[in-house]
Amino acid sequence: MNAAIRQQKRIKAVCDFIDEHLDEVLTLESLSDVAACSKYHFHRIFKSSTGISIMQYVLLSRMKRASFRLAFEPQVSVTDIAFEASFESLEAFSRAFSRLLGQTPTQFRKQPDWKVWHKQLEFKSPTIGENPMDVRIIDFAQRDIAFLTHKGSPELVYESSAKFIAWRKSTGLSPIKSSETFGIPYSDPNDTPEDEFRFDIAGSHQGAVPENTFGVQSGTIQAGRCAVVTHKGSHNSIGDSIRYLYQTWLPESGETPREYPCFFKYLNFVHEVDECELVTKVYLPII
Repeated sequence: MNAAIRQQKRIKAVCDFIDEHLDEVLTLESLSDVAACSKYHFHRIFKSSTGISIMQYVLLSRMKRASFRLAFEPQVSVTDIAFEASFESLEAFSRAFSRLLGQTPTQFRKQPDWKVWHKQLEFKSPTIGENPMDVRIIDFAQRDIAFLTHKGSPELVYESSAKFIAWRKSTGLSPIKSSETFGIPYSDPNDTPEDEFRFDIAGSHQGAVPENTFGVQSGTIQAGRCAVVTHKGSHNSIGDSIRYLYQTWLPESGETPREYPCFFKYLNFVHEVDECELVTKVYLPII
């Protein structure tokens, strides 16, 4: 193993450790021990590889989690979120949050500026090459769904997600705890003009959807054969799993994709668990 790969492995091991221990005391010394490296040396190689210091990575990871709590868990107080993010006071948390995102925590909770959020907090943990994935072929049964179509900037999908959650809560239909939740991207956001990007947010629901001001409609997800993989971790990197299916698995499998977009089934949610604990099924419809 050459030196560059060893260095990448060290950095990834530390990032994974941070993501899994956000509630613990994390110091440069303790994280350097995880990397089995001098704290002075590791600080330099981490920053040269990621563009930010290791302690800034810790702060941004905690702030990212706090922002999801603010946006999607209105029942949790801002003070509790501040302490969870390892701040000693609400005032210190509010100052740091405002410097980072240009909104106070309360302002963000009321109306998040997701475009600024993406600029400041949409970062990916380092990855090392391409790991083989366990791909299964299943017969997917048709799902009757209620869905909300997001059209426009991919950076505003969370805004549409909040509307769908609000519809679920206000109507009691397709309840989060007892229904399935899906995401259906109709194209690659990296290759699609913003005004043409479409992403449907859906929940299992049988029967008609009553008229509503949220724009939620009734529909179906087609039945048929699908290749499926389990994506673990941040939704930021879900494109890596999609690329594996299309670029590596599909050519080797001899299968042919159907004229239907790939789609996701979310087994848990970013406001309920830390990003490292997210589990998402990725489905590639095939003939």
